[in-house]
Amino acid sequence: MRMEIRGVEKLSFRERQVVALKEMGKSAEQIAKQLGLSPSTVATLYNRARSKGYEVVIIIPGEALGIMEPDDEEA
Repeated sequence: MRMEIRGVEKLSFRERQVVALKEMGKSAEQIAKQLGLSPSTVATLYNRARSKGYEVVIIIPGEALGIMEPDDEEA
């Protein structure tokens, strides 16, 4: 499973950091501590990123869901 943020090119570097951490389930306080920012700055960056529009997509391989078999690798 992997996370992909579509529309990331619209976001600043800091907005990307905040969005990625927020989408991984971190709180504003945790993000602020990790990035050395205040929680209000984190909230501002997150709201700014949301207004620019982005989409988080979770990609789960079919094998993990039991609906596809892995490709046979031939030497």
